[in-house]
Amino acid sequence: MAKKPKAEAHDAEQGGSGVRAVDRAIAILQCFTPDQPAMSVIEIQKRVGLSRPTLYRLLQTLAQRDLIQAEGDPQRFRLSHGVMKLSHVWLTGLEVVAIARPVVEGLREATGETAALFRVQEDRGICILECQSRHVLSISRGVGDSLSLTRGSTGKAMLAFMDPARQAELLATIPNSADRARLEEALAFARRNGYATSHSEIFAGTVAVSAPCFDHRGDVVGSVGLYGPGARIDEQKLLEYSRLVREAGRQISVLLGFQGAEPAASERS
Repeated sequence: MAKKPKAEAHDAEQGGSGVRAVDRAIAILQCFTPDQPAMSVIEIQKRVGLSRPTLYRLLQTLAQRDLIQAEGDPQRFRLSHGVMKLSHVWLTGLEVVAIARPVVEGLREATGETAALFRVQEDRGICILECQSRHVLSISRGVGDSLSLTRGSTGKAMLAFMDPARQAELLATIPNSADRARLEEALAFARRNGYATSHSEIFAGTVAVSAPCFDHRGDVVGSVGLYGPGARIDEQKLLEYSRLVREAGRQISVLLGFQGAEPAASERS
């Protein structure tokens, strides 16, 4: 049997460890959170479970790629601007973000509450744009946050207008029959009225209202929503905001090439 070239043999030997190194580097990047954006080596080590020498080598490599930066004395690490570059490339690829941004920003300005755009991603809705309220007391989920389509006004606004077979699949994942019945009732309301609401489903004391967005094929691809504290959003405001999110959803749908009628054409009470 012919011998493998030295370079090929070396690659084969290093393949597993190379993949492991990538996995470990990703784990380091993912251990930073909004609640803890900067950490010491000891704190990172507790989260990723690596030896100190290995961790330092990976941190050095990530720093060389502008994904991690060190600061202060004692030294602490945080994500660097290279992560934002990657995020920018990802967001730029989502054309809907650029198209919908003026509409979502206008929604925030008109209400003073946090306005956001969500996109369907398999069985979840992922936040791809958020314009946070300028109130001291505000609600924010953040870009990249995702949640099951069976929860929250943003999820229900998408689920209500999905293909019936796909909708049935997602409803079947809810084991409790009473919870499933309540969700089916909420989806029926959304289909009748063109918007979905939620009260304290994601955050305690929060009120939210969302409307679906459709693409040029007429498929629901996302939702646009408003959320804020119940102390500011009473039933009258909720009704007013429901009209605004429906109009925002219509505008975004038109920009995406949708030419159909509104999802609910009857007058809302």
